[in-house]
Amino acid sequence: MYQNKGSSFPFGRDLLTDAEFALVIASALKVEFGPTRNGAKMLMRWTGVSSRTAKNWLSGTHAPSGVHLVLLARESNAVLKAIMLLAERPEMSLGASLISLRRVLAETMSALDEVM
Repeated sequence: MYQNKGSSFPFGRDLLTDAEFALVIASALKVEFGPTRNGAKMLMRWTGVSSRTAKNWLSGTHAPSGVHLVLLARESNAVLKAIMLLAERPEMSLGASLISLRRVLAETMSALDEVM
């Protein structure tokens, strides 16, 4: 029987396999959610996937499909940045970094306002 070993696409001078792609997306999601434990629930809310699918994405055993990847990039600046870096468009990832920085600064200002 034919065994499917997954597809790969060029990444720099190397090929990026499906498994490596899944790990890149999982890393981006871990950056997005940090140490929080509700990452799977957020993914379910953002994309409408099952709990098992969300956990597979977070663990890096599976990667989201095209439609789900777009939905994730719509909500997660870390995923958007990862996609731009994989596409070798680092200049496009700068915008995602600035948006993330702005969100962190807004959260910090809000926390400071509560303290004062």
